[in-house]
Amino acid sequence: MVSGLRAPGFQPDTGRESGEAAVKDEPETEPAAQNSDETFYCEAEASVAGEKEKPGGESSETDLEIEDTEKLFTTGQRELYLEACKLVGVVPVSYFIRNMEESYMNLNHHGLGPSGTKAIAIALVSNTSIVTLELADNCIMEEGTLSLVQMLQENYYLQDLNISNNDLGLKGASTISEFLQRNTSSLLNLQLSGNNFKDEAAELFCQAFSANYRIKTLDLSHNEFSDKGGEHLGQMLALNIGLQSLDLSWNHFHTRGAVALCNGLRANVTLQKLDLSMNGFGNEGATALGEVLRLNNSLVYIDISSNDISNEGVIKISKGLEFNESLKVLKLFLNPVSMDGATLLILSIKRNPKSKMEEIDISNVLVSEQFVKILDGVCAIHPQLDVTYKAVQGFSAKKELLLWTNPMKLIQSYADQHQITVIDFFKSLNPNGRMMMSVGDFRKAMIQDKVPMNPYQVRELIKKLAEKTGMVNFSFLKTEKR
Repeated sequence: MVSGLRAPGFQPDTGRESGEAAVKDEPETEPAAQNSDETFYCEAEASVAGEKEKPGGESSETDLEIEDTEKLFTTGQRELYLEACKLVGVVPVSYFIRNMEESYMNLNHHGLGPSGTKAIAIALVSNTSIVTLELADNCIMEEGTLSLVQMLQENYYLQDLNISNNDLGLKGASTISEFLQRNTSSLLNLQLSGNNFKDEAAELFCQAFSANYRIKTLDLSHNEFSDKGGEHLGQMLALNIGLQSLDLSWNHFHTRGAVALCNGLRANVTLQKLDLSMNGFGNEGATALGEVLRLNNSLVYIDISSNDISNEGVIKISKGLEFNESLKVLKLFLNPVSMDGATLLILSIKRNPKSKMEEIDISNVLVSEQFVKILDGVCAIHPQLDVTYKAVQGFSAKKELLLWTNPMKLIQSYADQHQITVIDFFKSLNPNGRMMMSVGDFRKAMIQDKVPMNPYQVRELIKKLAEKTGMVNFSFLKTEKR
């Protein structure tokens, strides 16, 4: 298979005023008498006099043969895309033309279909600007997947690809699997959510990611994997040495699949973030996960929300947490856990002096004031810890109001009393004086500081200051009035 992706015979028309005008006003012309499916991957016809002909079996270089190289992006890229659209018979997407020089391209929900995707792929072969490409919900199917894969074999700038909700099915999974096994792409992050992948596709992904070490983030949520798929993916986890983040939420894993996934996790040393929410692990799956937590020292984030895990399963997870030295975030939202189970969780953190836990989400659990006192004792040992629960039984409205006093007002009051600025206060929290710090370190510093602030207020402050990267950034305060 020839790897080159070009529109046959393309030469940019530098006489056109703009690519946008061409989209609107250029009359439709019939391409050369060639079948588009046959010519899509053919080499561009020689256009420069004296150029040596290439042997038929030789793969071409990926650079476009454009006479005026200064117009590669201002004219050449647009013209290549317009020619590709004529070739496959689709209407050009004006947003794509306008943003071809940006690093982020969002074409979600554009109704591209396989042919529209093919035109985009032709244009992207030589594009050096776009790093992130969003193509969710475009009905690209397996034909469009093939076009993208061929493009990725020549484009070494694209790093993030989202082709979720495109009904790729087994054929699309096969195309992706074959491509990933080559380890030749610059792609780092791949989103494949909602593509009707079943257990047969899981087997293909097992083959792909047992060999692939380049992909760091993989999203396989909202698919149709069951326990058999869990066995394949568990085997993948045992062999993979590249993935750092994996999303398997909203599938159909139950006990057998859960145990298989956990068996794979026991051998995995690179995965840091794992989302298993909205499955059916149950207490047996929780037991297997507890064993993983006892042994694994790479996972820092686990979401097992809504997995039918009761206090029985929480007991097993808690025993694993007593030995774990890496996990920072544990989400157990929407599981049938009572206050007794919640108490076991926080006591397991107390018993582990090396615990790095920063966040436990049990926000559907109603707790008592006694639980809050126990939690305060745990936080005295682990001040970085924040536990989100539903509410405290018996708390009056007045008490609740006191808990939610604006934390910035408390900090401003403290700064005024000590005749310093708010920004100086925040800088004093970080030993190196930088304007950013991790959420855990920030929470720890705030709880230990002299400002009278409770965990609720610290949590609200983090919501205001934290970024998606897990860092708290208070540099924006420099622009605020002191």
